[in-house]
Amino acid sequence: MAATWLGLWMYVAWLADLNLRAPALARARSLATPAIFGATLLWLWEVGVSAGGVARVILPAPSVIAERFARSTDILWIDFVQTIVKGAFSGFAIGVGAALVFAVFVDRSPFLKRGLLPVGNFVAALPIIGTAPIMVMWFGFDWPSKAAVVVAMVFFPMLVNTVQGLAASGAMQRDLMRTWSASYWQSLWHLRLPAAMPFIFNGLKICSTLAMIGAIVAEFFGSPTRGMGFRISTEVGRLQLDMVWAEITVAAIAGSAFYGLWAVLEKRVTFWHPSQRGR
Repeated sequence: MAATWLGLWMYVAWLADLNLRAPALARARSLATPAIFGATLLWLWEVGVSAGGVARVILPAPSVIAERFARSTDILWIDFVQTIVKGAFSGFAIGVGAALVFAVFVDRSPFLKRGLLPVGNFVAALPIIGTAPIMVMWFGFDWPSKAAVVVAMVFFPMLVNTVQGLAASGAMQRDLMRTWSASYWQSLWHLRLPAAMPFIFNGLKICSTLAMIGAIVAEFFGSPTRGMGFRISTEVGRLQLDMVWAEITVAAIAGSAFYGLWAVLEKRVTFWHPSQRGR
């Protein structure tokens, strides 16, 4: 088993280092490499659990998880809508939107830049296990309290990245805009906002994962009888680890897709940036 997995690993390493000139083959290789490597990990997991006689309450096999996933799609969908769509996405939209708007005011005010950003770093460092119960007491047990936790988690990371991005344009470029008698808003729209796009998308990608984590963990401190965090905590108490892993699978797929969406948009919007060249 170990020799087979090491052989497949070597094949994946050889495939990753293969120099392909055709763009279509290069794109196919970029998709095949992680897919094959992931399949080898699942195979190792399946064989290792079966050969080692590991109990299902310790670590269920991927086949058992897939079977439970197929039998529980209705429950998984309800939990996905409650946690991801209502809690994570709404909190992400509110927090990111507010951070983008507020970043413009911070950029125009040296007082806010010097006084608010250190406070923002302090608030961003607060543990979710401390803020989530407070939000549940303020906004109730349903999804608005989870969205509030997500807002608190994504607001300041997005604000810091955006403020840094708005200051990324060069001094010569800003002097040129002033030479052309451009107003602040014209300079913002034509120079500083495009220059800030790499920082903004970096913040969006960071916040996309924080939103998923915040919405799920917040449900551990109070939620209605649905939701991914509620289901995980309940099924762990019932020793139904296959259902727990099914929920983790849904969270991993949703988080990867949400992160990938911003990565694709970043590549299209910031194609001019050196970080995107050659990709």
